Amino acid sequence: MSGRGAPRACAVAGGAMAGLPRFYLAPDCWPDPAPEGDAGPHAEVRLEGQEAAHCRVLRLDPGDGALLLDGRGRIGRCRVRAVGRKDARLELLGWSFRPQPSARAVMALALSKAVRRGFFMEKAVELGAAGIWLWQGDHSQGKLPGDAAQSCRGQMIAGAKQCGNPWLPEVRACSGIDGVIALAAGADRRILPWEMQEGVPMLEPSMAGRPGLTVYVIGPEGGFSERELAALRAAAFTPVSLGGRILRCETAATLCLGLHWWASQLPGGPDFRGPDENGATQAGPLP
Repeated sequence: MSGRGAPRACAVAGGAMAGLPRFYLAPDCWPDPAPEGDAGPHAEVRLEGQEAAHCRVLRLDPGDGALLLDGRGRIGRCRVRAVGRKDARLELLGWSFRPQPSARAVMALALSKAVRRGFFMEKAVELGAAGIWLWQGDHSQGKLPGDAAQSCRGQMIAGAKQCGNPWLPEVRACSGIDGVIALAAGADRRILPWEMQEGVPMLEPSMAGRPGLTVYVIGPEGGFSERELAALRAAAFTPVSLGGRILRCETAATLCLGLHWWASQLPGGPDFRGPDENGATQAGPLP
């Protein structure tokens, strides 16, 4: 594509690469092995579908710089070779890896309407969720679709590209609360936010954003059944309150993730990144 003048100043040979556009490339589409650091020879990767369309929308030209995310912590540094009608070819100059945060949050979210579920999926990526477990509640309205774990992937990828999170949450579908409890058995903390509780503490930073794995379970808009509540109590889920209002399930889930993220980023938190001796923020967001 042409008509924009000279290609963007490209710092892909080294430096900060600030402001470069980000694209998603599935892990199995990367060269095996992909070059780490700035090792050569440089490999070519190909973007198709929505990612190639994104290149065209941005009007990228040969020589422009770009970043690639694989959703599993890998960040590739690239230079555009060509953008066509059906695909885009990029030169992979090297890659680096970002580990998952120390404070990992999994949201076990009961079935909700698809349009709102998609909105939550995007926000979950922005707030750094490690996993999303969709489950069929006794009082869920409708039935959990067979493709529930994949139907919102496009929205999650869009969220990752927008905020620079190199990790996509692991999405699973559970037939019911027993499946959630089984998956949560090895978690460091298990939390049950529920609006119909009295005499329980509010969810506070001292409970959220702690090192290790925390599982939050959110019921459907029809509420938890007595059977589900009894099973969660028996599995040592800690009951908490989110305040005096009844929240939609995706609102409650987003609130829990927001508190978890915020608490983990506070000074002294497990994922706090303060300034180094030169005043620069350590391990900050992607450029």
